[in-house]
Amino acid sequence: MVGNRNEKEQAKASRRPDYWLIGLMLALLVLGLEMVYSASFVMALEEYGDVTYFVTRQAMWAGVGLVLFLIFARLDYQLLRRTSALVMLTAMIGLVIVFVPPFGTTIYGATRWLRLGSLPPVQPSEFAKLASIIYISAWLAGKGEKLKHFSAGFVPFVLIVGTVAGLVLLQPDLGTTVVISLTAVTIFFVAGAELHHLILLAAAGSVAGFQFLVGSGYRQVRWQSFVDPWKEPQGYGFHIIQSLIALGSGGWAGLGLGASRQKFFYVPGSHTDAIFAIIGEELGFLGCLTVILLFAGFAYRGFKIALTAPDRFGRFLAIGITCWIVYQALINIGGITKSIPFTGIPLPFISSGGSSLAATMAATGVLVGISRYCEPSRSLLRKRTTRRVAQGTG
Repeated sequence: MVGNRNEKEQAKASRRPDYWLIGLMLALLVLGLEMVYSASFVMALEEYGDVTYFVTRQAMWAGVGLVLFLIFARLDYQLLRRTSALVMLTAMIGLVIVFVPPFGTTIYGATRWLRLGSLPPVQPSEFAKLASIIYISAWLAGKGEKLKHFSAGFVPFVLIVGTVAGLVLLQPDLGTTVVISLTAVTIFFVAGAELHHLILLAAAGSVAGFQFLVGSGYRQVRWQSFVDPWKEPQGYGFHIIQSLIALGSGGWAGLGLGASRQKFFYVPGSHTDAIFAIIGEELGFLGCLTVILLFAGFAYRGFKIALTAPDRFGRFLAIGITCWIVYQALINIGGITKSIPFTGIPLPFISSGGSSLAATMAATGVLVGISRYCEPSRSLLRKRTTRRVAQGTG
């Protein structure tokens, strides 16, 4: 009772938001808008006769994301815990309705977008990432020691994550499925899951990943392009080879902003999933390093918020959001640099993609909202040390 009362008192004592995190988000956003324009104006002119077509849409979505960011940054994050079931239900409905004509829209063989009248299409799976993090964090925060039990913890967790991941995989969208699964397992681990349960999850995930790899033609092609793209340089290896050429052409300082040659229809998705290659070509190694350092700073601030959060729900929520954005950045950059097999997911805050941008900005707003209730690091450490000493002497 005393612990619960202290947590409530902490939640009422709102503090200053994490301005460093806000600054990192804005830096990535500004860089993204600049690079979207630079990487897309050739295609925009060719397809729409307007060099600003893609960057205008990205700026509009940035405005939507900013509104969502401000709402969540000012919101008491405990409200998300109380409405987590409704948030999850809404996300599930969105994932299902994309398969229902005429709402769902299929582009390049993937059914991932929801179209409502004349409004721009929305990708529900992007918002499902945040919804699943909110729901899993709330669920684990209320489980306590029961999450260590196979029937009360492991099985329900697998069913929750499996349902969301399965719907996303049907679209098909393997990259988003991997991000959702990795993030959920990370929260499960931090919450105190049993080691043998985590080993079982890893084994099952490896088997499932292998089955998906050998059972799908386009995924086999992506694996072949990772192993030896130069075997078919004009075929399945074209994308990764052109991305590597773009990265290598930039050298240390790059060719200069706007001077990319590979964006002239050599690098597919130059303004979306492959934008990091254009950053490397135009801004060079130093530009790529800057992007990586910005995400590293984002990770540091996010984990610091998690460590100083006043309760388990806030801690799990902050860890989940931070891991989602960092995992996605690592997977995108890893695919472009041929460090891992390429998967088509956007680089957070930077790639052209309205739903992704709005969802990540909303999630950052939640992080900032949690930071307003965090204990200062030294004060929290002193309280935890005092509590442990009291428990040891009591």
